[in-house]
Amino acid sequence: MSIRLSEEEAWGELARAHTGIFTTLTRDGWPISLPMWFAAVDRRIYLRTPSKSKKLARIRHDTRGNFLVERGERWRELCAVMLRVDVQRLEPGQEFDRAMAALAKKYAGFGESAGTMTEATQKHYSEMVMLRLTPVGPAITWDNARIRLRTDTAPNRS
Repeated sequence: MSIRLSEEEAWGELARAHTGIFTTLTRDGWPISLPMWFAAVDRRIYLRTPSKSKKLARIRHDTRGNFLVERGERWRELCAVMLRVDVQRLEPGQEFDRAMAALAKKYAGFGESAGTMTEATQKHYSEMVMLRLTPVGPAITWDNARIRLRTDTAPNRS
């Protein structure tokens, strides 16, 4: 029995996950991984970031990245989907609007109102851009709940 998820199961995990870990590369090749809110739409991942974000500078230099979601606390519950992705800034249009609507629906009620933020924080988040993460190759997945365990617990006396 395989612990791997099917493509449909992997995208189901992506759709259900609340927060993903997005990894970009610095100029000297070191990975930087950050938690991000995202939406999985039409087998792509969409996320927003401030227009002055260092992530944008990193993807201008190298569009390769990774995206990971996971769940579970106990070993038997561990399940994850990791995608190698090509990252592009998305320009306004239909795709942008679909992604924005999906993000707004998914995270309704989770954000902070502008009144709770300092002026500097409001300014930082006032200009956002949308990123499209397109998978490159198949997802790397696992679900430890699929691992077969011994059903007998008595010691072997042979």
